[in-house]
Amino acid sequence: MALSLHGIALRYFVEVARSGSISDASARLHVAVSAISRQIARLESELGVALFERRPRGMALSEAGERLLVYAQRSLLEAAHVMKEIGGLESLHGSMIRVASSEGFAADFLPGALASFRRQYPGIDFTLSVMSPGEATRRVREGDADLALTFSLAPEKGVKVEHTERAPVFVLLRADHPLAVRAKVSLADLQRYPLVLPEPGTTIRQLIDITCALEGILLEPDLTCDNSAAMYRYAQKSGAIMFTGLLSVRDRYADDGFVVMPLVHPQMRQRSIQVQTMAGRELPPSVRAFRDHLIVEIAGTKPPAGGRAKTGRQRSGRAT
Repeated sequence: MALSLHGIALRYFVEVARSGSISDASARLHVAVSAISRQIARLESELGVALFERRPRGMALSEAGERLLVYAQRSLLEAAHVMKEIGGLESLHGSMIRVASSEGFAADFLPGALASFRRQYPGIDFTLSVMSPGEATRRVREGDADLALTFSLAPEKGVKVEHTERAPVFVLLRADHPLAVRAKVSLADLQRYPLVLPEPGTTIRQLIDITCALEGILLEPDLTCDNSAAMYRYAQKSGAIMFTGLLSVRDRYADDGFVVMPLVHPQMRQRSIQVQTMAGRELPPSVRAFRDHLIVEIAGTKPPAGGRAKTGRQRSGRAT
């Protein structure tokens, strides 16, 4: 059995599990169908169980296959890092960290965190993929990313949460907005003002929709968008109100003439930031170092004390 649990066999098995057919795996791997079939058959023979259920429209993992997939994904991920980090364990040079991120972190926070980390470890490179929270978690769970930084509303299976903390939804509005003098606002307060909302499916939109349904509130946005950078710029140019997490805007909102303000609804405080890695995986030194760096950077974001946060000019005492 141990002879077949090596890189090639596991790689073919994982690709068939992901694609759902040997022919699709063959096309993706540029390997003959017969070669993949032999490796799968060998695995099944030596393990003494069927790893797939053969169906008219493809192949689905059996219960044994599901268990092997967890091992295979973790094994291949660890092997890739070992190969890259041999000879550089002390300096952490020569490795690549694959990061998956929710879209809200990508415009400002993560680029800054990556840059500050590379100043300390210039030999470590990154790939950053931006996607929905659910997709970021899936990437980590399946071994396609080393670490995910994402928002979550509930526990996730197949991942280890390395760090979590509350990430309330705030209102972002220009300092000259009529509501900017408030300490807190409700969704009902916002109904008569221009709004920009994220598309359904994001954690912010889910919480807004839940709260509106519970309280009988109807919000009619001027703009619905799937890109936080575009929403931010539209809010700045038009004066429309936007919803955001503090971490997503903390290093720029004040200088851009915005204030952030908490919402009164308890539902809007039910979201969490999560740093996720694959469950059961022993992290290589480079990923551990970046995980620790991210946690420190996240900890530097604190909610505005006593209500709204003022602009940078107001905090510094300069004339507005």
